[in-house]
Amino acid sequence: MLAGILFALGAGLMWGLIFVGPLLVPDYPGTLQSMGRYLAFGLIALPLAWQDRQRLRGLTGDDWREAFKLTLVGNLLYYAFLATAIQRTGAPVSTMIIGTLPVVIAVCANLFYGGDDGRLSWRSLAPALLLIVCGLACVNVAEMNGAGQQFDPWRYFSGIALALAAVICWTWYPLRNSRWLRQHPTLRPGTWATAQGLATLPLALLGYLLVMGQLHLTQPEFSLPFGPQPGVFIALMLAIGLLCSWLGTLCWNEASQRLPAVLLGPLIVFETLAGLAYTFALRQAWPPLLTFCGIICLISGVVVAMRIKPQPRIVPLNE
Repeated sequence: MLAGILFALGAGLMWGLIFVGPLLVPDYPGTLQSMGRYLAFGLIALPLAWQDRQRLRGLTGDDWREAFKLTLVGNLLYYAFLATAIQRTGAPVSTMIIGTLPVVIAVCANLFYGGDDGRLSWRSLAPALLLIVCGLACVNVAEMNGAGQQFDPWRYFSGIALALAAVICWTWYPLRNSRWLRQHPTLRPGTWATAQGLATLPLALLGYLLVMGQLHLTQPEFSLPFGPQPGVFIALMLAIGLLCSWLGTLCWNEASQRLPAVLLGPLIVFETLAGLAYTFALRQAWPPLLTFCGIICLISGVVVAMRIKPQPRIVPLNE
C-alpha cells in the first residue's frame, strides 16, 4: 500500500508539469504540442525498448492492441484536448474541470470495478470525496477570482467542451490500464510503459504530419516543422516526453499493480497539487489563503480515502 501511494505521488509530480507546458509555448496549437510530446516519448522509448527487447518479445497481440488503445485515448487525445482547453479558457478553468478527476475516477471505479478489487461503501467514501470536492472548489474559486481576461463565448465554451472530453479520456485510461495490469501480474510496469511508448511513435508521427498539413493550409505564417521557437519547443517536448510520459507512466503502472482501482482515483489529486505548485512557482507568487485551504482539503481527502478498507468480493460457492 505504502509503495503504491509513493509511486502514485511520483506520477503526480511528473504529470503536474503538463499544466505549465502549454503556458510556456502559447503560440503553439495544442494538437501540435500533443503530437510533439508523444513523438518525443516514442523516440525516448526506442533505446529503452532495445534494452528490454527480451520481455517485449513476450508480449502478445492482445497486449499490443491494448497498448495502442491506451496510448491513443490516454495520451494523444487526452493531451490534445487538455492543451487546447488550457489555451482557450486559461489554466484556472481547465484545472477546475480536470481537477474533478479524483472524484469521477473514484465513482466510476466503485461502480464498474468494485467487483474485481473490492468495493468501497459509499458511506465510507463520501467524506473523502466531499473533502476533495471542497478542496477543488476552494482552489478554483481563488484562481477564478484572480484571473482577469476578456470573455470570448465561442473560445470559452469550446474550451470547456475540450476539457470535459479530456476528463472522459483520463477517466477511461487509468481504470482500463489498472485492470489490464492487475489481470497480467507478470507484466512488468517498466516494460508496459515502454510498450506504450512504442505504440505511441507511429500514431504521433502520423498525427504530427497531419497537424503540419493543417497548419500549412490554415496558418501559412506559422514556421514549420518546429514553430517560431524551435529550440524551446524541442527541449520542452523532450522533457515532457521523458518525465511526464515515460517516467510518469512507469510510476503509475507500479501504483496500479499495488492498489485497488477504486483507490487510484483519489490519488490523481497529486497531479492537481503538483500542477498548482508548478504554476505558482512559474508566477513567482505564493498562493492565496483560499488556495491553501483547498490544498489542505485535498490532502485530507486523500488521507481519508487511503484509510478505507475495501469490502472483499463475496464469491458464490458455485463459481
